Amino acid sequence: QVQFVESGGGLVQPGGSLSLSCAASRPSFISRYTGGWYRQVPGKERELVATIDTRGSANYADSSRGRFSISRDNWKNTIALQMNSLKPEDTAVYYCRVWGSGADYWGQGTQVTVSS
Repeated sequence: QVQFVESGGGLVQPGGSLSLSCAASRPSFISRYTGGWYRQVPGKERELVATIDTRGSANYADSSRGRFSISRDNWKNTIALQMNSLKPEDTAVYYCRVWGSGADYWGQGTQVTVSS
């Protein structure tokens, strides 16, 4: 069973930056799948932040476009999310997701808090 470990969350002031990383426990696993980042705040549905397909083509939600950047490193077996110009409304638990060919995997989530 493959697992995904997220890291990089924490507390940052408005306007600051954070970088999230999601690493798969099985070597060479991520290269076969589409990857993405989602976020969720209490009482609301989980929402899409960004996705990246196996060719490296990225898509963003309106709320993250222009501020966030998703990337993948198939050699390191990771999917990353660089977040710039963070706003208080970006506060949420961020989850990575890897899916395709009938498989669907989620990370455990990492808290991002944007506050002064």
